[in-house]
Amino acid sequence: MKIICIGRNYAKHIEELANERPENPVVFLKPDSAILPKNIPFFIPTFSNEIHYEVEVLVKINKVGKHISPKFAHKYYDTVGLGIDFTARDVQAKCKEKGLPWEKAKAFDGSAIVGEFYPKEEFDLENLSFQLQKNEEVVQDGNTASMLWKIDELISYVSQFFTLKKGDLIFTGTPAGVGKVVENDILTGVIEGRQAFQIKVK
Repeated sequence: MKIICIGRNYAKHIEELANERPENPVVFLKPDSAILPKNIPFFIPTFSNEIHYEVEVLVKINKVGKHISPKFAHKYYDTVGLGIDFTARDVQAKCKEKGLPWEKAKAFDGSAIVGEFYPKEEFDLENLSFQLQKNEEVVQDGNTASMLWKIDELISYVSQFFTLKKGDLIFTGTPAGVGKVVENDILTGVIEGRQAFQIKVK
């Protein structure tokens, strides 16, 4: 399976990082080794002094698809969930300065938290609220209504470039409020009032 991530999909997050608003979704990949195993803490890697959390709504693909029309995209997933795209912001900044790819900053081992998945019928996907709490304080508070590109549009777009396969995950972008993690932080993801994950930082 592969992890397809979308960057710059919330306007306020674009503003907080002083990025340019894209004409099309920004797409990058994480390998399957990026997924942090269940019940394992997140260990801050030695190569970064600035690991940021980015909470995101996740979609799990349920069948093979290529060149999917937006009107049929809803047939390619049954569940949605919540996760974190950990980012080595200092490493990413150096890569961006040199015009280099971001993989070292985004795709390292343990950089993808994948929480629980829920039947999509239980939610209004156009108005889905989600939060990240750090040490019981809400640091990110998002809603899919603020997405620049909705879930079905993202599935259609990425399927132009990558054949989607059963089990593939799409990270749909993060809202404003990203920030640094430090040792002993407790990160809790909540989707429509349900706890989807909780991890400790070491």
